[in-house]
Amino acid sequence: MNALAQLITPNNISLDIEVSTREELFIFVAKQFEKNHGIPADSVITCLEEREALGSTALGNGIAIPHGRVKFLEQAHIGFVRLKDSINFHASDSHPVKALVIMLVPEAATQAHLDILAKVAQTISDNTNKNILLTEPSADNIYQLLTAWN
Repeated sequence: MNALAQLITPNNISLDIEVSTREELFIFVAKQFEKNHGIPADSVITCLEEREALGSTALGNGIAIPHGRVKFLEQAHIGFVRLKDSINFHASDSHPVKALVIMLVPEAATQAHLDILAKVAQTISDNTNKNILLTEPSADNIYQLLTAWN
């Protein structure tokens, strides 16, 4: 088990979600974090939008890691969303995004949070892992992959 396993729960994994814009995606994600962790949806939307305003969190090849700092959040939380149809995420490679790892961290994020974010980005960049995230039909298998990363 890795550090990511402490931050993601199976109910934070959503597959084949139907949204057509980044804004609709952020609303969906915000409702999930509010329902599953009590984080106010408006805080989630605001932090994700503020981070995207600085530059796209898309890594390229259909993958993005939207993340942000949330006021009054006590611990970090991670979610995974795969979309039914890719959406424009203003990626540097101009490819639309289909799979997203979302990370919310406390406002006073620590180096450990940044290290986890870097590890997620590194692992997602692996072609085998990326293909699994883009195609695996089982949320349980996605959860196992995410929590098994070393």
